[in-house]
This record gives sequence, C-alpha cells and structure tokens, in this order.
Amino acid sequence: MTQAGQALAATESRAKPIIWSIAGNDSGGGAGLAADLRAAGAFGAHLCPVVAAVTAQNSRAVTRIDAVAPEVLDAQLAALAADLPPAVLKTGLLGGRAQIEVLARWVDRLRERAPVALVVDPVLRASSGADFAVADTVAAYRELLLPRATLVTPNRREAERLAGVDEGSTGAPELARRLQVLGATSVCVTGGDDGAGQGGWALDWIDTPHASGWLALPRLATPHTHGTGCSFASSAASALALGFVPADALVLAKMATTQALRHGYAAGQGAGPVHARPGFGIQPDLMPVLSWDENSDFDSCQRLPGGRQSPISLENDIGLYAIVDAAERVRQVVAAGVRVVQLRIKTPDATLRAAITQALAACNAAGATLVVNDHWRLAAELGAPAVHLGQEDLQALGSEGRAELAASGLKLGVSSHSLWELARARGLRPWYAACGPVWPTLTKAMPWVPQGLDNLAWWVQMAGVPVVAIGGILAPSQLTEAARSGAAGVCVVRGLGDDPAQTVPAWQAALQAGRAAPPLPVPALPHASLGA
Repeated sequence: MTQAGQALAATESRAKPIIWSIAGNDSGGGAGLAADLRAAGAFGAHLCPVVAAVTAQNSRAVTRIDAVAPEVLDAQLAALAADLPPAVLKTGLLGGRAQIEVLARWVDRLRERAPVALVVDPVLRASSGADFAVADTVAAYRELLLPRATLVTPNRREAERLAGVDEGSTGAPELARRLQVLGATSVCVTGGDDGAGQGGWALDWIDTPHASGWLALPRLATPHTHGTGCSFASSAASALALGFVPADALVLAKMATTQALRHGYAAGQGAGPVHARPGFGIQPDLMPVLSWDENSDFDSCQRLPGGRQSPISLENDIGLYAIVDAAERVRQVVAAGVRVVQLRIKTPDATLRAAITQALAACNAAGATLVVNDHWRLAAELGAPAVHLGQEDLQALGSEGRAELAASGLKLGVSSHSLWELARARGLRPWYAACGPVWPTLTKAMPWVPQGLDNLAWWVQMAGVPVVAIGGILAPSQLTEAARSGAAGVCVVRGLGDDPAQTVPAWQAALQAGRAAPPLPVPALPHASLGA
C-alpha cells in the first residue's frame, strides 16, 4: 500500500472527534460548509454542518444571502447537543447579532458540561466583494464571540475591521494583539490572500499562548482558491478537536490548506474550490517554517530540504549519542567507542572552562565530536565544534544573538517537543533536531506528553534535517526500536551506567540491530504532545 493509502486508512480508523460548523451553505459547493466538510474529512473528524445562512452563489459571484431565523439556528444546535456534543465549535458566515447571541448562549451552555473550543472565522466579506456583515454584526463579534474564542482566524482586512483600524494602517502582529485585548485567546491573521511585500511566501501571523511568529510556506500560484479561509479555519478546528494546542493546530492547518490549494480544480468559469483530503500530514514539503520574531525574511529557508531526512551516511550519522555531566565521563564514553558526546553542565561554576577544555581534548584524541550544552560562546572560544540549545535559550538570544550564533560556525542541535517547535527549529537549518521525550523521563520536569515511536517516525519523515531521539531510553531494546525510526542519532543518558566500557557495546549493538530491522510505520498525523 502506498503512503497515501496508508494515511487514508489510518485517518478512517481513528476515533472521530465531533465539530460543529455554524456557517453558510454555498450553492456552488466551493466555500462555507462544503469546504468545512472536506477539511474535517482530511483530519478524520466528524463535522456537523449547521446552516446559519443560505447563499445563492457560483464560482463568480454571490447574488443573494438569506440568514436562517435565530430560532431555526437554535433548534439545530439543540438537536445536536442531545446526541452529538462537540469538542470544537467553528463559525463561518453568520447572519447578524441575533444569531451571534444564540451561538454565544450555546457556547456557555456547552462549556458547563465539558471543555469546548471555539474557532471564529469572521467571514465579513466575500472574495468577490460582497459585504456579509453590517456594523451591528461586527460589534456583536467583538462583544460576544471574541471574548469566548479559543482561536480567531481573520484575514488582514477582517482583522482590521474587527480591530476598528483603517485599512493598511496596522501590521498583522499589532492586529493580533488588539484582537487578544478584545478577548481572543489565540489569533492567526492569515495572509494567503495578501501577496504584497511577501515575496514568494504565504505568511500567516500567529499569536498563541505557546508561540508567536510568521508561519510560512512558499506561495502557490493557482487560480483555484475558493474556500481557502474556510478550509484553514476548519482544519485548525479539526486539529484542536484531536487535542492539539492552537500553535500546533495552526501548523497542521497550514499544511492541510496548502495541500488543498494544490488540489484545487475548476468547477465553473471563476475561481475553483480548494480540495482538502487526507495524506497532507506525511508530505515533507508541506511542513512550514515558523519565525522567531516579527522579521518575515525567509529567503534563507529556501535552502531547506523539502524531503524527509536524508538516508544515514557518513555526513549525517550521529549514531549513539551520549549525554554526560562531567569531563571525566566524556573521557570514559569516548574511550568506550562513542563518537558523539554532549557535555551537559546545567549549574556551571568556575570549573566550567576547564571542564570543556578537558572534554574537548578527550574528544579530539579519540576522533569524537564534543557537543556543549547551552554555553555556546565559551564553546566557540575554546574551539568546540558543536552546541545544543533549547528553544527558550534560542528565543532569549534575540535576533542579534541568533545571528552571532549562526556566524560562529558551530554546528547546532536544537530541541523540539511539538510541531511549532519543529517548525521554528527548521528555520535555523540546524545540524539536527532532537525529538523527545520519546518515553517518559525523570531527568527533568517536562510539560510534554511522551512522543512515542509514532511521533518519532513522523519527525524523521517531516523534519527535513537529521533527527535525534531523546528521552526515557533506558534499555537497549528501547534504543533498537528508536533506531527503527531512521533517526540519525539516539541519545542515552542514565543508561550509560557507572562503567561505560561495559555498557556501550550493548548500546551500539542495539543501534545496529534497529537500523537493520524493518522501519517503523509513519503515522498519517502525529499525536498531540502538549496538553490542550
């Protein structure tokens, strides 16, 4: 079976979370509830289409809009609540304040029973120019929906209207902040329809509790874009329903929508519909990049590989990767045959310089590579070849510090525990991206759910850079399974024991056994690694 076929089978077999989409019916089948159903299907979610408005439209124009009566909307929601309670509500075209009041009451009522996310796609105007919202409707969005919204996904013009600013006067980051002041927890100002000043990139500004930045993929040249915004919002809603936090949900929404644009087709004489479908989650060239700040210059990212991690070779083979906390331990593990070792001293003192110097000497004598954790300026000064930094440390460096790090010539390893962290790591073009914790670990407190072998295999498929498996690898049998993912390296910390000369041969044998074994299957989608 092909990878696409496997992805479809996996999507069909997964338990289907329920989403309610309260939106308009597009008689042309391009946008609105039609697009929502296609997007949810691509994620394996069950979407309940709640009709808020009936539109008369085709691929060229919207000729009529009739909002359903508030009591009809209420009846639809009541029927669903009795049998199909949602994990997520998503809104599209709404028919005025009275409908929004009904919807707000239902959000509150449902949240009394269980957690329910609300994704607001403020459809205020059609791409053809038809205005869907009068001033009172916009005010109702501000008063009733934004304060309840888990995520809002306006395009730039919709964000300007909700924020009450003049067109073109405010950048996307500031627009997002203003919508958060109005109550939205997370905001994505989409930019796919706004090509000015973005070069060859389709840029969406995200601002969430976990991450903010420009989410970027190369812009697609296609005339078939009808339903793009609906597909994006419904994709994000589907990912939230699967348990992903907003930052990760937006990464998946970017991927799914870009694939939907690729498969858009002509259905009439105007812009054709985008076509979301399963399989987007295993296409490496759909994995986006996330900026570290408001700088949207992504030109250097054009050199990122579009495919999965290259086959393991002399150039990228990290192999058994030992992590130790003292120079003497470095000497022991390289004497035992380890060729990549990280010196991790989390509480440095006056002996740090001497420790790095001694560790580097031991590695040089053995032909091994020393990776210094955290202390990259000292590592560069002393001539160490590589460093490993966590994402919080890289963020704290600021743009000037990251530029200085890039100019130092040090090979860089970067931690990644979630989809948005992987997207952000990719923008640095690192030596490797670490995926972890694969299994539960006691070495430090972590907010992440273990990645497991399924996410590890997905990381190798999608990262575009060498992947290192780390976390909870305590027995050689675990290392064998991790190596089956195709990871370029597998980290061992506590499992090295008191005498690496006795333990390392078993770890090396486990690595070779894993690489010789059948590869792990790649899941259609990763599972969520951060609690929502």
